[in-house]
Amino acid sequence: MDEREPQHDGGTGGRDLEALPARRRRTLITLGLLRAFATSALLVALYYVLPLDRFSVPSLALVLAVGLAALGAMSYWEIRAIVRSRFPGMRAVQALATLVPFFLLLFASTYFTLSDREPTTFSETLTRTDALYFTMSTFATVGFGDIVAQTDPVRLLVSGQILLDLVILGLGIRVVLGAVQRGRSGGV
Repeated sequence: MDEREPQHDGGTGGRDLEALPARRRRTLITLGLLRAFATSALLVALYYVLPLDRFSVPSLALVLAVGLAALGAMSYWEIRAIVRSRFPGMRAVQALATLVPFFLLLFASTYFTLSDREPTTFSETLTRTDALYFTMSTFATVGFGDIVAQTDPVRLLVSGQILLDLVILGLGIRVVLGAVQRGRSGGV
């Protein structure tokens, strides 16, 4: 059954998992969570295997800008997909499992490449795992201080990530929840 397939049940417009039989609901939830996990795992695997050492520092700025533009376009597409989905809550989980890792891995890739090209940009040369750890601790607003940006341009870049983190955590989550509500009410 396609998640966009219309169902006529009067009250919810077929947009409520609770209206489904328990077995069907469990199956859809399991498949949705597996898809979300698989998407995140694929993005992380790509991060570890892509040849990130081929970028120069100037081209890295272009790649980051294109990546952020792609993230914006993906976000727009995902919000539309949530609103149109038969099960918007599940679709929102899948969207977040794509958008958040993409965002984090985009910055981790940037930090890894910067550290590889200019080892003095951080307090230590970053491995891919170090760059991902730094990005995630910054995103989570923990900032342990074990890895720090050393140069002004990189500090500005990290500051930009922090601002975007706040936008994602505040406005982004609100937009996704609004799309889920709109989808559940049948608004296309």
